Amino acid sequence: MATEKDFRRIALGLDGAFESSHMGHPDFRAHGRIFVTLQDDRAWGGLMLTPDQQKRVLSDYPQSFKPAAGAWGAGGATLVHLPKVDEDVLGEVITLCFQNAAAKSAAKKKKKKR
Repeated sequence: MATEKDFRRIALGLDGAFESSHMGHPDFRAHGRIFVTLQDDRAWGGLMLTPDQQKRVLSDYPQSFKPAAGAWGAGGATLVHLPKVDEDVLGEVITLCFQNAAAKSAAKKKKKKR
């Protein structure tokens, strides 16, 4: 079982990550992008995964993860229920989100140079 405190510690432990706020709830940013958020009730976190990554975590841990609503969910945005996720699994998935943010930032910079 993971907690809000674990979520924050993991997210903020990644190089260059910092906490901010978006639409009234905490978000965590790196590489100029939001990579994870905490929902209003703090029992759920939001994760910016790719669709393939989302498919994998939903298959491997169906009790812990669900797609976000609508187009966001179809694009990979995923919710994690903190009381039902193992802390190590949470760390792996938050790290994936951080790496996704880095990759998108690098791709954007490369595109600008053209």
